[in-house]
Amino acid sequence: MKQQRRHTHEVRVGNVAIGGGQPVRVQSMTNTDTADVAATVAQIIALAEAGSELVRITVDREEAARAVPHIVEQVRAAGCEVPVIGDFHYNGHILLRDHPDCAAALDKYRINPGNVGFGAKQDGNFAAIIDIALKHGKPVRIGANWGSMDKALLNELMEANARREQPKEAREVMHDALVESCLRSAARAEELGMAADRIILSAKTSEVPDLLAVYRQLAARCDYALHLGLTEAGMGDAGIIASSAALAVLLEQGIGDTIRVSITPMPGEARTREVMVAQQVLQALGLRAFMPDVIACPGCGRTTSSRFQELARDIGQWLAAKTPEWRRRYPGFEQLQVAVMGCIVNGPGESKHADIGISLPGTGEAPAAPVFVDGRKVATLRGDDLADQFRAMVEEYVARRWGCNAAEGK
Repeated sequence: MKQQRRHTHEVRVGNVAIGGGQPVRVQSMTNTDTADVAATVAQIIALAEAGSELVRITVDREEAARAVPHIVEQVRAAGCEVPVIGDFHYNGHILLRDHPDCAAALDKYRINPGNVGFGAKQDGNFAAIIDIALKHGKPVRIGANWGSMDKALLNELMEANARREQPKEAREVMHDALVESCLRSAARAEELGMAADRIILSAKTSEVPDLLAVYRQLAARCDYALHLGLTEAGMGDAGIIASSAALAVLLEQGIGDTIRVSITPMPGEARTREVMVAQQVLQALGLRAFMPDVIACPGCGRTTSSRFQELARDIGQWLAAKTPEWRRRYPGFEQLQVAVMGCIVNGPGESKHADIGISLPGTGEAPAAPVFVDGRKVATLRGDDLADQFRAMVEEYVARRWGCNAAEGK
């Protein structure tokens, strides 16, 4: 069941709508050297094909800024329409000013209020970026970050806290500083002429409790669209679990309009891994459907044979391989639920709850596997080619149930 989303302004970024009543969007970021046009184009397209609905690239120096128009041109020439976002730190105002083709090519600018400038230059540099965004009709994300906090603002709030009769803990003041950094910058952007529906905010931390505290406060104090993500989440399972825990709590509370899972790839691991994890978080919460669900039991003493584990793995891999083609041929098929169970205890029941399910025999059970479709037993499979028989039944079910959607779309 879809959770009630918190009301926010709807922001258009290229061809993608964010916030308001729109679905929570999946975002990712390249890790190529942006000056390497071919590598960056290839990774943007790979991320988009994996399901990233927005892709951010680093624009950190002259060579990167000069490359941006060529990158966007080649991405579009390949038929990929994913919005490309420029990530700016320290010198964004200079790069956007000196490279108007870069400013025009990007679909959105990301500004970090903690390092856009320091002292007297801070407001001028920020205003320069907003002015360029207005000139080119681009939205902005104002993204504060735990690791690059506005030190002047933090000192101001720390000093004010010290004068309180009951001072807050230092960590709470840091939460306040992140939120204030976002809100004050957004207010300044509006003063400069940027509409509220052209602003997205983010306030990232690297610890789950901090992220929850900051976003709850931020959501309570504004109606801007919010981008969620645990920054520097880590590598492997630790990063995935921490990101999933943080995002799930906030999304369940209706907070968040775009998400990114910022996991460090394992050596040789595809960058697209972060996209898949973000999709799985949204799907597990019932907010989006990206791919079929394969329900499988964990196994116990009744399932000493590895046959059901192998079948669950093979069906999952087969469905993943079929998904790009079937998404085009059978719109809506991503909602498919397939059960692959290992014994008589929960096998038939779980198979009945799924769209189509198979219950393999457990230890000591008869060598037969009943198949259930839409809650009814329709067949009993036997033999060494059981996996092929079941795949054929799944394919027939998908074509019958969702094939009409493709016909209606013609």
